[in-house]
Amino acid sequence: QVQLVQSGGGSVQAGDSLTLSCAPSTRNFDIGGWFRQAPGKEREFVAALRRVENTTTYSESVKGRFIISRDIYKNTLSLQMKKLKPEDTAIYYCAAQLPATSDFGTWSQGTLVVVSS
Repeated sequence: QVQLVQSGGGSVQAGDSLTLSCAPSTRNFDIGGWFRQAPGKEREFVAALRRVENTTTYSESVKGRFIISRDIYKNTLSLQMKKLKPEDTAIYYCAAQLPATSDFGTWSQGTLVVVSS
């Protein structure tokens, strides 16, 4: 019954910034993450945050440009994207790995980000 409601997305120019947000219906998750799927490509990992430890990991393609964070009081998970590139164009999803599970099993509906050159 856990839901992740996602907002953000849109069309931007290369070099621009954009922030995506996700509102989980529960505060009890082990890992919050962001993934993306480009047209004709496989879904790929973007970033993740371990809730208790408050540690983050990023894919090599977005390191230094994207920041994943959590607002504890609002219970939202955000992905701040900077210096966007055309290759960042994809449908972005947030996901949660719940306690006692081994993978991300709860997903948002996804939102399209288009970066034009």
